[in-house]
Amino acid sequence: MKPFLLKPKVIAHTFGFFLLTAGPLFSVAQQKLTKNQKWEAQADTLMAHDDFKSAAQFYSKILSHLKKEDPHHNPLLYKRALSYYRLQDADRALKDINAYLEKNTDSSKAYLLRALINQLQGDEEKLLPDVDQAIRLGNNNPQLLRWRAMLWLGQGDFAAAQKEFSHLKKFSDDPELETNLAMAYHALNHTDSALICINKAIELDPNFLGAYLYGASFLIDAEHYTEALDYLSAGLKIDPKNGTLWFYKGVTLTELKRTDEACRCFRKALNNGEEDAIDYLKENCYEVYKD
Repeated sequence: MKPFLLKPKVIAHTFGFFLLTAGPLFSVAQQKLTKNQKWEAQADTLMAHDDFKSAAQFYSKILSHLKKEDPHHNPLLYKRALSYYRLQDADRALKDINAYLEKNTDSSKAYLLRALINQLQGDEEKLLPDVDQAIRLGNNNPQLLRWRAMLWLGQGDFAAAQKEFSHLKKFSDDPELETNLAMAYHALNHTDSALICINKAIELDPNFLGAYLYGASFLIDAEHYTEALDYLSAGLKIDPKNGTLWFYKGVTLTELKRTDEACRCFRKALNNGEEDAIDYLKENCYEVYKD
């Protein structure tokens, strides 16, 4: 049985700084403000102080007084969508941002906000088109490019992911980027290139456990079990309670016909929360499992 490969995850707050904060639509200097302008200024201040619930209430109050044809209506929809997103109220945020995008199809920040809202809802299939459109409209922040590459990787477009990750190394490098690039290379059957990236990730941060896990996984897939064991043993020196590393070590030792050692590893894996070890224990390690 080949081990599973962990799916790369995108963390929403990593990309939250791309969203423009809700700035005032009106200049308040030396100007007599209307009631709506005062409410908006108050809402913007509340947003700046992370009181998103109160801000959304003020934006709603203004919108209830505006016709959809009013030039200020749609910008306020974006602001309210942003406040709902910050409240993790995905349904209302999505309704507002969809209405906004019906009339503002050239807004990079709005496509990015919709991607983040859909991510909040767990609707992974809808992320890539909006992230890609945000980039096409001019947002070339390397972190956003990385998100697109991770989405390509997760959806199986390994060639595009490999090209993007390689390009991103020109801006900066880190162990996560190298490991993601390694995953793309491995999926393209370029194992040697994948391992070069894994070793680079370890060089950048010897404590980055993902590199040891994926390096071992690639080698197990290639049936290079002794080399895989080296990565796993090194990873377990860093984190002796890592159930996944113990599980992979058990798989590797099983392939090397070192059954007694493998069974001890599977038991440690199970004790540290890795339930995939149960089937191996039942199949190969009855004496250990029954204790």
